Amino acid sequence: MTRTRHPFLDHAGPIPFAHRGGAADGIENTSAAFARAADAGYRYFETDVHTTSDGRLVAFHDATLDRVTDARGRIADLPWREVRRARVAGARPLPLFDELLEEFPGARWNIDVKAESALVPLIGLIRRTGAWDRVCIGSFSERRVARAQRIGGPRLATSYGMRGVLALRLRSYGVPAALRESAVCAQVPEFHGRVRVVDRRFVRTAHTLGLQVHVWTVNDPARMTALLDLGVDGIMTDHLESLRTVLTERGAWNRRSGGTG
Repeated sequence: MTRTRHPFLDHAGPIPFAHRGGAADGIENTSAAFARAADAGYRYFETDVHTTSDGRLVAFHDATLDRVTDARGRIADLPWREVRRARVAGARPLPLFDELLEEFPGARWNIDVKAESALVPLIGLIRRTGAWDRVCIGSFSERRVARAQRIGGPRLATSYGMRGVLALRLRSYGVPAALRESAVCAQVPEFHGRVRVVDRRFVRTAHTLGLQVHVWTVNDPARMTALLDLGVDGIMTDHLESLRTVLTERGAWNRRSGGTG
């Protein structure tokens, strides 16, 4: 029996996700990046969250500030008053996730919960703002995302962690494997190392179980096309124009359902 779709997934055609707001030019996970994605017609944004030492939810990928900002240190060890001084690519401040929810009211957010400490504050924010239909929570940790589901309940959209993806892959080969029934999608790389994850068998099995398949992070137009031909339901990309062009050429780009306006 096909599972009821979560409102987060309501979209006409394959979902285009702006990965970290479109990270190709180095201003990832900033308000400026997400504004640019919105201007390009995207309404699905992928981001990550960490908590500062005083419990503020920061939209940022790495555990430390070192790689992409002009500051140093672990976010978890620093208060927000210090983290807020950091500049991505030396120019753009880090946003708090509650600010992004407010700044982009038409956007839907796919959130990779990078730290256990971020889980309860994030679900509390979703609950306070009533953003259940606008957020899907994922993590590499199946334990963490399953805990999110327990805390958030059936109104919360979740994807699978690595253990859940492995179980789905085994199911696609006809091998019995326990699979959490509350997830609404599988968000996966096309390959894990040299091992192909996404093929027609995998997509077909997911669809039989009522699950969407979203693939990250795909920047090559030829790979985008091949994955769409397999029937995947969403693609996450750093290269916003490339994905928009591919979807437009297939007649699958819908400004009304793809944009944030």
